[in-house]
Amino acid sequence: MPAGVDSDVFEQLMASVERFARERLIPAERRVEEEDAIPEEIVSEMKEMGLFGLSTPEEFGGIGVNVPQEARLIEALCYASLTFRSLIGTNVGIGSQGIVMDGTQAQKEQWLPGVASGDVIASFALTEPDNGSDAGGIRTSARRDGSDFVINGTKRYITNAVRAGVFTVFARTDPEKPGADGVSAFIVPANTPGITVAKPDRKLGQRGTKTSDVIFDNVRLPESAILGGPERLNQGFRTAMKVLDRGRIHVGAMAVGQSQRMLDIATDYALQRKQFGKPIGEHQLVQGMLADCQAELHAARALVRATAETFNREGKAILEASCTKYFCTEAAGRIADRALQIHGGAGYMAEYDIERLYRDIRLLRIYEGTSQIQQLVIARRTLAERAG
Repeated sequence: MPAGVDSDVFEQLMASVERFARERLIPAERRVEEEDAIPEEIVSEMKEMGLFGLSTPEEFGGIGVNVPQEARLIEALCYASLTFRSLIGTNVGIGSQGIVMDGTQAQKEQWLPGVASGDVIASFALTEPDNGSDAGGIRTSARRDGSDFVINGTKRYITNAVRAGVFTVFARTDPEKPGADGVSAFIVPANTPGITVAKPDRKLGQRGTKTSDVIFDNVRLPESAILGGPERLNQGFRTAMKVLDRGRIHVGAMAVGQSQRMLDIATDYALQRKQFGKPIGEHQLVQGMLADCQAELHAARALVRATAETFNREGKAILEASCTKYFCTEAAGRIADRALQIHGGAGYMAEYDIERLYRDIRLLRIYEGTSQIQQLVIARRTLAERAG
């Protein structure tokens, strides 16, 4: 696995991201909420900082951080609204990592420099209207026609689809093989004829994050568009699982960053707000909620960092990544609930940041594998390892 950047360079990068999140992004959060869009000047700044290319290897123009470094940087970035992370998230994570992990040299040379610069937004098209958690039940088809493939189907909730320059699309290439065995991954330029991107979805939270349906109507591609080349026909599901494995560590880091923000907000409020003649932070029941938040946050952060080290060392961390995604996102939900409760009625009012953060954090327990899917993965891996 990548060695990552030198420690001195990394610490400078960390300091820059921390400063950017606190001084530039947090002051822009209310504007993003109101306009449902990230200001273009912030997009440009993120490009200049190299944030779109954090995980892209240096040989293709990226920074080339390793997984533990990525986790710390994403935690720092996610001290600000998760919406900002969504802009770079597909380029750093699921949208590009299939190409990084399994792409041919020609595919890497064609797409990764643009991904690293942010000039090309990469999207990951796996989920369908009838298949989310059941990724092996993919219905989008890729029918062979001579040396080409013709793709038909609809993908749902595709992050950054309206901005995408390239999609990694998962489609069934062998209808005779049930489940995951007949699925291939394709690298599909967004301007390929036959692709329609629907208008962005309206969502509970994370305003400014763009997700959309993507419709493929007789989209014709050469067999060279198969991710990894023709020899990786029907191997797409394996790529998806590797990408999601790493992505679950990324989501865990997101949860830690937002949890720290929510705990800080709740702590500040507990110090300032008075009831019964003293700050509410001096009341033991409020102290109990703060203590529970702090304990879970420490556990979540330690779990993310340990799992990132395992992935970086071994190239996989299936059980650990599912545990990380499950525990950290569920903990973030509990921290959000306590933080809002500490605010009392004020926490339900839109003028307080905790109201928005409470809505934003809810999605983390759903995408890139719901909590219930993580439970299944954890249980099955546990049983299989014990059975030998």
